[in-house]
Amino acid sequence: MKDEIVIAQALGGQVRIHAARTTALADEARKAHHCLATSAAALGRVMSATAIMASDLKNPNEKIVSIMNGHGPAGTVLAQADGAGNVRGFIGDPNVYLVREDGHLAVGAAIGTNGTLTVTKDLGLKEPFTGVSAIQTGEVGDDFAYYFAISEQTPSIVGVGVLVDPDGSVSAAGGLIIQLLPGASEEAIEACEEVAKVLRPVSSLIEEGHDPEEIIRMYFPDAEVIGRKDVRWHCGCSHEKFADALKTLKESDLQEMIDDGKGAEIHCQYCNTYYHYTPEEIEGILEKKRAENRYS
Repeated sequence: MKDEIVIAQALGGQVRIHAARTTALADEARKAHHCLATSAAALGRVMSATAIMASDLKNPNEKIVSIMNGHGPAGTVLAQADGAGNVRGFIGDPNVYLVREDGHLAVGAAIGTNGTLTVTKDLGLKEPFTGVSAIQTGEVGDDFAYYFAISEQTPSIVGVGVLVDPDGSVSAAGGLIIQLLPGASEEAIEACEEVAKVLRPVSSLIEEGHDPEEIIRMYFPDAEVIGRKDVRWHCGCSHEKFADALKTLKESDLQEMIDDGKGAEIHCQYCNTYYHYTPEEIEGILEKKRAENRYS
């Protein structure tokens, strides 16, 4: 089943709900970064929440970047999602395996609580919007809910989850965000509070085979679906794009790469891909740079 996000409204338009299945996305990220279970869960949760936020973007070139760093062993966890449904991300240490006493993966301990969640929205305006909130638990869902309350003044219920099989693969991942819209009535607030009391882990619902729309209707039977969006792991980096980046270096730096006979190697942090450029390729990049400078 492909990954998707379903957007709905309920209670007379007073509540907005986003539900996501992100199993393939989380597993592709795990494979790209060779993550152990707790790192895979931390990265998958942050990517799921970010993908849901980006599902409201109108333009495919608009982007949202979420950065969590609670100074735990996982280090920085970063996810980027755009309006076209492309998501990528990385984690500082992919080799974290921590388990709580109850047997669940200790994502909160991996991320830590001595730091911040930073969300940057690039909407194509002169300056991107950036909001920052203190990390509360490191469990990701709680921290995004706190971010929405502090930075966007939007009361929210956020659940994100990733289940990892004994073989290390992601068996289920997803997210659910329920938000009260401005002017919501007391009745709508109370209804959401009741839903919060009975919420089940979204990853367990995904593993049982429920799709995002079914998950929404479990809690809001009369919800009206107002949008759908496919999401996928996609970095977008390439040999050609990094060649263009090399072209921005000084001519002396490029000449040095040619003279030492080693060329250059560039590592894409997002997808963990390495790109090698031979001295001959660097020479071609340098010649192109000089030609552009002559005609500019």
